[in-house]
Amino acid sequence: MTSEAITIRFAHPIDPVVRAQILSELQAIEAHNDVTVLFACESGSRGWGFASTNSDYDVRFIYAHKLPWYLSVDPGRDVIEVPISGDLDINGWDLRKALQLLRRSNPILLEWLRSPIVYLENAEVVPGLRILAEQHFSEARGYYHYISMAKKNFRGYLQGDEVRYKKYLYVLRPLFAARWLREGRGAPPMRFAELAEATLTDRALLEEINRLLDIKMRSDEVATSPRWHSLHDFIESELAMLEAYQPGESHRGDAAALDAFLAHTILHKT
Repeated sequence: MTSEAITIRFAHPIDPVVRAQILSELQAIEAHNDVTVLFACESGSRGWGFASTNSDYDVRFIYAHKLPWYLSVDPGRDVIEVPISGDLDINGWDLRKALQLLRRSNPILLEWLRSPIVYLENAEVVPGLRILAEQHFSEARGYYHYISMAKKNFRGYLQGDEVRYKKYLYVLRPLFAARWLREGRGAPPMRFAELAEATLTDRALLEEINRLLDIKMRSDEVATSPRWHSLHDFIESELAMLEAYQPGESHRGDAAALDAFLAHTILHKT
């Protein structure tokens, strides 16, 4: 008899009052900067599905200027950063910058477009943007990005005898994303639970991760504990295995399609 599968915990707590506040902030950004917000999502621990009791709202958005902004000899600033206010951390990228990053298969942008929490989405623009993201996805670039992130976080946050709960997840998530890519599943999803369930079969490890998630989601962001030796050992062995893998370069999409998408969006959708 096959044992019952383990479901990894996840939650995406978005206070309706805060959601309304975020939408109001996005409207204010549009008015103040004379731009159109095309897409806005949650990118941090709430999007990953393991927010703590006092996690910030990490709102990321893509916006477009009106046509004259793109015709200037000197390029303008292509990011909008709003000072952090309370629990709100809001910033965004201009559409041209987003497409430049998409051409380089930027994993962060791909995660935004796969976020389970979307605050705002232009139905005439964003579906096409997602298609372009898939066409320009590079397994190799994504793989090395996630391995680098896991190594950096492991060395930076998990070397002491006392560690923060969330830092284990900041290492495990990119490790599972790298596994996802190694297994040929395409661009990884943002949700941590989906990554873990698809790439792990070790019941003891899955149960340990669920215990970690339960504590992390009931604690605040700075809560710590002694080192979790079983997770630590898994991370070290996983890093060694994944570093030995050499991904092949993926097919890259046509850059002309990005130019056409930018022109059509600016001329007809803003």
